[in-house]
Amino acid sequence: MKTLRMVTAGMIAAACLIVAGCAPQGRQADMSLKIGLMPAVDAATFLLAEKKGYFEEQGLDVELILFNSGQDRQSALQTNAVDGVMTDLIAIATNVDGGFDIKATTMTNGVFPVLIKPGSEAKQAVKVGMMEVSVTNFLIDQWLGDKYKIEKVYINDIPTRLAAIVSGELDMGSFPEPVASMGVLQGLEKKNYEYEDGNCPDVMAFTGTALKNKDKAIELFHKAYNKAIEDINSNDSEARDILLEKIPNLNPAIKDDIIMPEFTPCKLQDDDYIRQIIEWTEKVMNKDMNVEPEDLVERKYVD
Repeated sequence: MKTLRMVTAGMIAAACLIVAGCAPQGRQADMSLKIGLMPAVDAATFLLAEKKGYFEEQGLDVELILFNSGQDRQSALQTNAVDGVMTDLIAIATNVDGGFDIKATTMTNGVFPVLIKPGSEAKQAVKVGMMEVSVTNFLIDQWLGDKYKIEKVYINDIPTRLAAIVSGELDMGSFPEPVASMGVLQGLEKKNYEYEDGNCPDVMAFTGTALKNKDKAIELFHKAYNKAIEDINSNDSEARDILLEKIPNLNPAIKDDIIMPEFTPCKLQDDDYIRQIIEWTEKVMNKDMNVEPEDLVERKYVD
């Protein structure tokens, strides 16, 4: 069984040299995929598919690489060190608008609870921590925008953002699960909100190069993904275990507190929702984006 690799920015250059110098040829190359994951609950589907051999059953050679930050993930994409990544539609929109060829192939089911300093929920004006051009900012606007007068504080580093709430510097913040459950161990309250029409902004996406050269492998990758989802939706205990095993610095005490979503077999968000994402991103970035919903998604793997 393959070992999940942890990658930081300093290792990406070496990974690129390996990709450039040792790319396999012929059919084997077409059936291999390098996939970047984030330390989030929706990684469980890919981790479980690997553990249970579902990728191998499809004839795939899949390497899963866990990134600690969106910056490391972006560097890997830009240098073609990975074929696909867990990401979100906001990141896809900004990448495509910037000229980078990448498309979402299926929605994933991320969970982003709001962590609250006890007593803050009763306030009318709150200081909320988040990343600026990010899914956390988008969801805070959706979920809390009509409930509070919000002062947004942009802190990219998740541990620093979490510490700011624990110390009382901030009142609230949005965090991916299972990191959110770690905040509960530090005395914070965790509140989960429902997505609009079941549309989560999180997606699995592949580069244009991979979509062109590894079409069959990507098709089979989605079949293995669906099989893992069936298992998790039947019994999520294995998924909880594998998150604790593979994501560093998680306390086993949070196992039963992790919010596990009802995972959705391969599907993509509708055009209206994607257009909403684009318009929100334009507003945050204060610029017009030269993208349309069809520029951000490849629907052939879910149709």
